[in-house]
Amino acid sequence: MRKNSGTLNPALSRILSELGHTDELLVTDAGLPIPAGVERIDLALTPNVPEFLQCLDVVLAEVEVEAAIAASEIATHSPELHAALRERLDALNIRLELVPHTAFKERTKCSKAAVRSGEFTSYANVILIAGVVY
Repeated sequence: MRKNSGTLNPALSRILSELGHTDELLVTDAGLPIPAGVERIDLALTPNVPEFLQCLDVVLAEVEVEAAIAASEIATHSPELHAALRERLDALNIRLELVPHTAFKERTKCSKAAVRSGEFTSYANVILIAGVVY
């Protein structure tokens, strides 16, 4: 029997179902380096397909998230994307912490997996910290 709703990508579905409280999941643009040892779920097809926000929306629909981390440079280099990210996270009462990009890239080493989009917008990356539903 196949799934008819939610993410249809089997690797992404598996990772989302395996997340535990405080596990970290990275949703990235097409260019962020994925650290060795972090599982890569590469959804990129062509430039901007799928978009970062599309991938993020799928993940947020299926996972309880208690906090998020993004590079502070997103606010100045990609303000529209920053606003869209904040809007989504604020609607779900998810706290967003902004850190320098170098610190963000170092933190990605703690991620259980990285979901790579085809996004070509600068700093379109976020680390999601899994919460619990109870």
